[in-house]
Amino acid sequence: MRKTDFAFWTFLLMTALAGATTLLNVTQTYSATSPNSSLYRQLDLFGDVLERVRSDYVEKPEDSKLIKNAINGMLSSLDPHSAYLSPESFSDMQVQTRGEFGGLGIEVTMQDQVVKVVSPIDDTPAARAGVQANDLITHLDGEQIVGLSLEDAVKKMRGPVNTPIILTVVRKGVEDPIDIKIVRDVIRINPVKWRVEDDVAYIKVSTFNEQTHANLAKAIKKLSAEIGGKLKGYVIDLRNNPGGLLDQAIAVSDDFLEKGVIVITKGRNSEETQRSSARAGDLTDGKKVLVLINGGSASASEIVAGALQDHERATIIGTRSFGKGSVQTIIPLGANGAIRLTTARYYTPRNRSIQAKGIDPDIKVEQELPDELKKKKIKPRGEASLRGHLKNSDIEKEESGSSAYVPKEPEKDTQLQFALNYLRGKVTAPPKAKKEEPKVDNKAEAAKPEKVE
Repeated sequence: MRKTDFAFWTFLLMTALAGATTLLNVTQTYSATSPNSSLYRQLDLFGDVLERVRSDYVEKPEDSKLIKNAINGMLSSLDPHSAYLSPESFSDMQVQTRGEFGGLGIEVTMQDQVVKVVSPIDDTPAARAGVQANDLITHLDGEQIVGLSLEDAVKKMRGPVNTPIILTVVRKGVEDPIDIKIVRDVIRINPVKWRVEDDVAYIKVSTFNEQTHANLAKAIKKLSAEIGGKLKGYVIDLRNNPGGLLDQAIAVSDDFLEKGVIVITKGRNSEETQRSSARAGDLTDGKKVLVLINGGSASASEIVAGALQDHERATIIGTRSFGKGSVQTIIPLGANGAIRLTTARYYTPRNRSIQAKGIDPDIKVEQELPDELKKKKIKPRGEASLRGHLKNSDIEKEESGSSAYVPKEPEKDTQLQFALNYLRGKVTAPPKAKKEEPKVDNKAEAAKPEKVE
């Protein structure tokens, strides 16, 4: 690459990544006395390699693809959670954090190269049109699904509100395929589900999107009214919750606290340290709270568990959490998507770093595994097992993850049943077998997340 070409590529790259201010005077690129001269020499190397690829590669490459991959490579080399987001990925991420989109209202998964309906969401177009659990979707608007990934199929089912789509489904017990016409509508993903367990309020929080705090408050209000005076307390299930929005984790923690620090975030420089504190008002009126965690509880889930544990507001039950103690900031790049960049570490109110360590439960209760999972001997993954993860100098030893298996049937859910009995005063400590060193702790298989369209 010639010097004039290099100046252009340098300007392009640095504008996209760090703003144009440092490159307004391109001549400083080659100044030996410049404090950034080493950086510019490395960019010169990048320019030389880029030009070699463009001129000599066996097939003509796309310049935009080369640049995007270079950017993504740079970001992904920092840690497992920093990355470049294409415009499509950025849009999908915004949909997930908003918790609403134009779609049909079905939870789906992939089975034998077709999309299987896990369940239609209540009061959505799919439910009203008669889509049923276990339906196999084979065609979308007459086009076969075979060959599409689950993500691609979901994208086709999502779309502008008030637009129609025809699903061809195969249903057990019905000889011929069924065509179902559905008109898309606004679908709101409820990240909070709840139910009454006799004298206990059970609340499952599956993610932290923009709807989480409001729906949790609604769940507490409804459960309190339904159970009435016999209410023993609340079980907040954060198992396999991968996290989400930091402000929602703070708001959820605040729902159970009257005062005190919730989380401390520390950036590169000391002046970037921030503390988020609770405001007066406990939505549960001081009722007992138990929080369930496991190896799939990460990030925002760990903020909530750590805050309630440090303030002794809740008893944490289950197994060690994932250990993701870093904060990612989404930095939009206009029409070019965005970057997700790790900008801080978070600490619990007692200044404990969870990075590559996780939250240890107050009461350790292992989940009993079915025989088929015991045979697979799959080791669970925690933050400490991820290549390139941020090191934690605050601890002597980094810890691997724990089991992330949760059975669908509540009666088989060892951790949940223990929590219910603990609240009712039927048990005061884990069963003896659970006090021993876990024999199958490393054999759990995380439940495969299902897509919602």
